[in-house]
Amino acid sequence: MNKPFTSTLRRDRGFTLIELLVVIAIIAI
Repeated sequence: MNKPFTSTLRRDRGFTLIELLVVIAIIAI
């Protein structure tokens, strides 16, 4: 998951809640 969350959102707009939580966790850290 080295790719920016923006690129991930563009590639797959239907990201799962788990992935969203992971992104938030990474940003929080």
